[in-house]
Amino acid sequence: MKVLISGASVAGPALAHFLHRDGHEVTVVERAPELRDSGYAVDFRGAAFEVLEEMDILEEVRAHATGMRGTDLLDADGNRVGELPAEVFAGELEVPKRDLTRILHELTADSVRYVFDDSINSIEQEASGVRVGFERGEQDVFDLVVGADGIYSVVRRLVFGPHSEAIRHLGLSGVGFSTANHLGLDHRGVLQQTPGRAVYMVSTADRDRMAVSLSFASDSAELDLLDRAEQERITRERMAGAGWLVPRLLEDMAAASDFYFSSACQVRLDRWHEGRVVLLGDAGYCAAPTSGMGTSQALIGARTLARHLADTGNDHTKAFAAYEQELRPYVTQNQEIGSEGARRFGA
Repeated sequence: MKVLISGASVAGPALAHFLHRDGHEVTVVERAPELRDSGYAVDFRGAAFEVLEEMDILEEVRAHATGMRGTDLLDADGNRVGELPAEVFAGELEVPKRDLTRILHELTADSVRYVFDDSINSIEQEASGVRVGFERGEQDVFDLVVGADGIYSVVRRLVFGPHSEAIRHLGLSGVGFSTANHLGLDHRGVLQQTPGRAVYMVSTADRDRMAVSLSFASDSAELDLLDRAEQERITRERMAGAGWLVPRLLEDMAAASDFYFSSACQVRLDRWHEGRVVLLGDAGYCAAPTSGMGTSQALIGARTLARHLADTGNDHTKAFAAYEQELRPYVTQNQEIGSEGARRFGA
């Protein structure tokens, strides 16, 4: 079959690998102008290791392990009051996201057609295929279309309805960026929690730099769609009065070139497929960053979808239904973990 996948992060390239292996012609379209070099670390748990091994990249991924040693818990004044084991944040294996993205791209670059700096802007389903329009490229027809394009999925919006009908806000938002390693952290993190706020810092590969997360209770995921200036203003407002290192971190935030803002959200839908269109990973069933299961869920979902297409002789109707039936209990469990994680962070 001729398959179009929207999204070149983790879920999309992983599915592309399995579909090409099974003989399909795959195109991956990505809005970013080039392979994304953003994001800090992702971790793997449980059956995700089986997927990495089946893709024959497990050892290569292991070679990029961050080597996290644990996280110190701090009181409001920055004094150590406890410790969390490494696996709480790093899972069974943690690697920088940019390394995982690069590995997946290199695995598929010679066999899959990648189109960067473009995005889908129309989807029309027909009896024999899906007619897809693009912002830059020419219209084309595919046998299947897969939305693997994240929580604000274009494919989901075009086929399943507006974001507001699918995204569930968990009451937690925040910013992330990197800055100088003020604390001299060495493969360790620190976490300071006060009512309605959390500060997390970690340094792994580059001991001169640390990643910072400033989180706070919020009432809307719409904050994600504001411009940076407004997101910074809201962050300063919500973190006002916090002591210890927070004022300095707020200054660092303004100068950060890798600033990003995100809310803890889940995607909840009654079904993940419609006709010849199917959703994968965060686009269809995001469990929230607080679950720690996003990357594992994306990999397992990709393998599950590809397997059911193969098992049904590429009968997409049967395959999509079987994919959802098998995966939904796992996703539901992860979403419960994500909801509880957001509550623990003071949302």
